[in-house]
Amino acid sequence: MQSIFANSTETDQDLLKIAAKIDEFEGYHSAHGQRIAAIADVIASHFNLASRDRFFLQQAALVHDIGEMHMNREYIRVPRKLSDSERLDLQRHPVIGEQEASKLGLPRGTQLIIRWHHEWWNGSGYPDGIEAEEIPLAARILRVSDTYAALTASRPFRGAMSADDAGKYLIEWAGIEFDPTVVKAFKAAAENARAKAAQQTPQTIAT
Repeated sequence: MQSIFANSTETDQDLLKIAAKIDEFEGYHSAHGQRIAAIADVIASHFNLASRDRFFLQQAALVHDIGEMHMNREYIRVPRKLSDSERLDLQRHPVIGEQEASKLGLPRGTQLIIRWHHEWWNGSGYPDGIEAEEIPLAARILRVSDTYAALTASRPFRGAMSADDAGKYLIEWAGIEFDPTVVKAFKAAAENARAKAAQQTPQTIAT
């Protein structure tokens, strides 16, 4: 995230603190929001997203689940599947997140990415049921980044999925939940990262 927050402001630092609180609330044991932001920025660079849009995406990635924290529901952390009523209730969190982002004074672009980060490519997502390219590219990138980071992180109610299995999940749901071009960009970035790691000597990796 250094490319975006190299000259961090007080607002950026406040967002990092809020992101840490959200991670703790959701039961993540690492900087989950920051990890999503890093993944999203790599994908965004593939599409040559404008620096302003990349900045909005970074902000949204950090606090995309602020609505969940504000709702403060116990069922979010329980080790079981949600009931139908709980699932419907939880689907309010992107709109609440948008409202909370507004209260924080975040840009409208950031607010809308938060609102739409659960929209699906085929239109069956929420809260607005928009589809395909109606969904802003930044929100489509966040959908992929958030899902991959969540699947490969341990939660109180399940273990982490392997990177390969999480990648296969994204591919299987491309064209349904995820924008296929974003999944393709994610896959290319992952393969590029693995190739670079393989070229490094053990000593270089250790440092």
